[in-house]
Amino acid sequence: MLTLGTPLSPHATKVMLLGSGELGKEVLIALQRLGVETIAVDRYHNAPGHQVAHHARTIAMSEPAQLKALIEAEKPDWVVPEIEAIATPVLQELEAAGVVRVVPTARAARLTMDREGIRRLAAETLALPTSPYKFCDSLAELQAAIDSGIGYPCIVKPVMSSSGKGQSKIDGPADVAKAWDYAMAGGRVSHGRVIVEGFIDFDYEITLLTVRARGADGGVHTHFCEPVGHVQVAGDYVESWQPHPMHPAALASAQQIAQTVTDNLGQGLNGEPAGLGLFGVELFVKGEQVWFSEVSPRPHDTGMVTMVTQWQNEFELHARAILGLSVNTTLKSPGASAVIYGAVEAAGIVFDGVAEALQVPNTDLRLFGKPESFVKRRMGVALAFDADVQVARTNAKLAASKLKPRAV
Repeated sequence: MLTLGTPLSPHATKVMLLGSGELGKEVLIALQRLGVETIAVDRYHNAPGHQVAHHARTIAMSEPAQLKALIEAEKPDWVVPEIEAIATPVLQELEAAGVVRVVPTARAARLTMDREGIRRLAAETLALPTSPYKFCDSLAELQAAIDSGIGYPCIVKPVMSSSGKGQSKIDGPADVAKAWDYAMAGGRVSHGRVIVEGFIDFDYEITLLTVRARGADGGVHTHFCEPVGHVQVAGDYVESWQPHPMHPAALASAQQIAQTVTDNLGQGLNGEPAGLGLFGVELFVKGEQVWFSEVSPRPHDTGMVTMVTQWQNEFELHARAILGLSVNTTLKSPGASAVIYGAVEAAGIVFDGVAEALQVPNTDLRLFGKPESFVKRRMGVALAFDADVQVARTNAKLAASKLKPRAV
């Protein structure tokens, strides 16, 4: 029987989030609604999650000594990685010693923190369909990989980055050096390694939110949300919608691929099905054919649409699954999301147009509260629901367009 303690008491159930941006903030809120004491950790002060958690901590999470000292001092029941740039060997060490439980597992955090670990697992171990790829440690290796079989067009990404940073499409030889430099500048850490992928002529791409949760029988069961369609620009999501229509055969293939990779990532220390939580599985689709792209063992930015489309959004699903509770992935209404960018380089900006945005029918806003704005930093999201998903997309983009960030 699950017992949850009372926050800020000797019997509190404590969860530490490593990474406390807009996605982490929503996970923290979902956990708090279930009576969990929360510890928000990020690399900068006053991150969105810091503003709502019981405790806010600022450290360099990629520094092993800092991370280990914080976990040992705070003694959380669960550690939930919400970003990639984390000293995952520390998590593996502490998990193996029984000090803490890592969500979904420390192994999953390690494998998915860079594109090499997860791509080799998917393509080489699990034999899932993927684009052709090679890993390169220099500009010369990148050019050789393209010339020896990858070809043009192709996609180059740092092995460790997030939200499309450092990702670019190469259409010909003139773009190679520029793509390499962009990847080096966009990586989350100084790694000097990229993946180059052959371009797949897909019809669309989706995120299949996949949840591993305990059922009434005590066993681990896999649940799927309706497919989330999305548009990316330079690898960064700008709008998403749910559900995205799919051929039944393609949907079945997508679910099979998603379950295969999440079953593997959910394996515990001795192979038991221990890893619980929500995974964002990215897939390319053409007709009935499906290719695996990437997976994140945590809520996905494109899944923010579920805040308006599902009875339990992706953050609530993640929180419930972590705690061993039942989940419900039922769609409430078709809907859409559209990103609100900072548009200016400034700290402490203000937003004009909030009232006008909310006058668009069936819309809502989430302004993340980030303390500093950049031109292309995601500062909020507009949400819209409608029986017609195309109407929802139009309304979400319209609402987002009415928000005008401004330096003061």
